Amino acid sequence: MASLLPDLTPWRASAEFRRLWLSGLVSNFGSFLTFVALPVQIKELTGSAAAVGAIGAVELVPLIVFGLYGGALADALDKRGLILWTEAGQGVLSAALLVNALMPEPAVWPLYVVAALSSALVSVQRPALDSLWPRIVKHEHLPAAASLNSLRWTVGGVAGPAVAGVVVAYAGLGWAYAADLLTFVLSVVLILPLAPSPASHEAAKPSLKGIWEGARYAWNRKELLGTYAIDLAAMFLAMPLALLPFLADELDAEWSLGLMYAALPFGSLLVSLSSGWTGRVYRHGRMVVLAAALWGVAIAAAGMVGNVWLVLLFLTVAGGCDMVSGIYRGIMWNQTIPDELRGRLAGIELLSYSVGPTLGQVRAGGFAAWWGVRASVWSGGLLCAGAIGLLALCLPKLMTYDARTSEHARSVRAQREAAATKA
Repeated sequence: MASLLPDLTPWRASAEFRRLWLSGLVSNFGSFLTFVALPVQIKELTGSAAAVGAIGAVELVPLIVFGLYGGALADALDKRGLILWTEAGQGVLSAALLVNALMPEPAVWPLYVVAALSSALVSVQRPALDSLWPRIVKHEHLPAAASLNSLRWTVGGVAGPAVAGVVVAYAGLGWAYAADLLTFVLSVVLILPLAPSPASHEAAKPSLKGIWEGARYAWNRKELLGTYAIDLAAMFLAMPLALLPFLADELDAEWSLGLMYAALPFGSLLVSLSSGWTGRVYRHGRMVVLAAALWGVAIAAAGMVGNVWLVLLFLTVAGGCDMVSGIYRGIMWNQTIPDELRGRLAGIELLSYSVGPTLGQVRAGGFAAWWGVRASVWSGGLLCAGAIGLLALCLPKLMTYDARTSEHARSVRAQREAAATKA
């Protein structure tokens, strides 16, 4: 049993890791409150599945533009400063949602504006955050850090939606947005004492040329390219979140909406709590493919069954599969990408795991309007499983990747050892 528990070595070894981890835990909890409240409010104001799915459409352009440029900023500027200011900006957006919710007749358009601006801020923050972890954690501790970061996300992902379902139903949307605002304030307080993390002296200044350099590096790393393609396909074809308010209604189980939103991260949490085994697997690419395919199968099953408890079960299984895929993608990225390119590659990674869900909301809403809610869910899951199988056939380097023999993993390990010796 001890071997299954998460490895806490990064938590014990690095005070900065602990502080950043706690900041993310608090912030994630609040963000998941808004994650549930925002589509519920749009559903209440419009009654349209397509309108809820349109959240993804307005988030897409800022995500692409600022994701790529945010990666270049993360390589060229102080990462701690970027994280701090974008976190404060998210707090301002939560305040705007609160003000709108308290109006006698809340407007719809501010919800889309805030969604777009929030997408831009997250797109700037995540590359800085993702490129900071490898700096504050030893190379050999990165697999354990990836599991602990997943645990941080899933705790907020389970508690946030579960609490949001109760808060929205019994207290109102305003309370959910107010709680999110408070969590951003607490997160900023936790980030303030972190030491600056300036750019590497080899890092390029923000420019289109620098962004292109990162994209070219990713293209030449076919195993990395495979992780992006797998995650993009899985999230685009089988992300059902925009449909959950309508699925709960169709199953005559409106009370279950918060549980549905919590089921995916709850499955992820179960994997995170038993993630001790993940550090003993070295064929990371194969695990990414297998977990993504099983994600699609579980989502298809959730769309086919008519019992709400079975829906919750299959959503939980899907969340666990997604976490396994995410852990091994994160390990591959962190152990094989040089520090001077880490921000730009984190920007590309952001697109791979964010554009898919964003477009997936549009796909799910459109299919539901045309074909029905449950059909949209199960057809997306089946398409996902089939697409992952085809990608696996087309990506031999991903399937043969082994952390013990990868030249890129050895190079990054040597780079970090040299930097530690010099320090």
